[in-house]
Amino acid sequence: MSFDRSIKIAPSILAADFANFGAECEAIEEQGADWVHVDVMDGHFVPNITFGPATCAAIRPHIKGVMDVHLMIAPVDPYIDAFAQAGADVITAHVEAGPHIHRTLQAIRGAGAKAGVALNPGTPASAVSELLDSVDLICVMTVNPGFGGQKFIDMSDKIRALRRMIGDRPVHIEIDGGVDPSTAPLVAKAGADVLVAGSAVFRGGSVNDPAPYGENIRAIREAASGTYV
Repeated sequence: MSFDRSIKIAPSILAADFANFGAECEAIEEQGADWVHVDVMDGHFVPNITFGPATCAAIRPHIKGVMDVHLMIAPVDPYIDAFAQAGADVITAHVEAGPHIHRTLQAIRGAGAKAGVALNPGTPASAVSELLDSVDLICVMTVNPGFGGQKFIDMSDKIRALRRMIGDRPVHIEIDGGVDPSTAPLVAKAGADVLVAGSAVFRGGSVNDPAPYGENIRAIREAASGTYV
C-alpha cells in the first residue's frame, strides 16, 4: 500500500450485515470505498464483543484493497501474528491498552503489517509524541470506543496538534467515530486523511441494493474534499 494524503473513506463493517460480510466488503469496494475497516472488540478493553482473526481471514479474499484492522482489545501482543496472518494490511492498537506500546508497534511491523496507534477521546496527542517514527497511522477516536452509531466528539484541536507533530513523516491520521457529511469537513480541515464511517455508509443500502452505499461514500468524500492538502 502506497502513501498519500488524499481523502480515503474506510467503511466499518461493524455497521454491515453480519450474515453477509463477504458480499458487503465486495459491495462497498465496488461503490468506492478505499479501505475496509474491521473493528475488533473483546468485551474487556471495550464493553462489546465483535470478531477475531478467523473473521478477518474469511473476508480477506473478498477485499481487493486495504484491510484496516482496529484492535480494541487488551492485551494486544498475543494476537498480532494471528491478525497479520489473516491478511490485515494495517493493525492498530490503542495506546491505552498496555504498558509497552512501542514494543507492540515493533511487533506489528515485524509481522509484516503497517502499524497504527489509536487515541481515545480523553488521551492527549502528546501520548504518541515519542512514537512518530514507529507508526504508519494514528487513529483519533471521535467517540468512546465500543459501539457504532455514537455522537461525534470534536477532536479538531488534537488532530491539528498531531498534524504539526507528524510534519513530513508518511503517517496517516485516521478518524473513527461519528463521521458523516456534516463532520467530515471538520476533521479533514484539521488534517485527517482516512475517515472511518459505519452507519453513515451502510444506511439505506444492502448487498442487494448497494447503490446507497456509493451515494453515502461520495457524500462523505465530497464534503471532506478540498479542505486539506
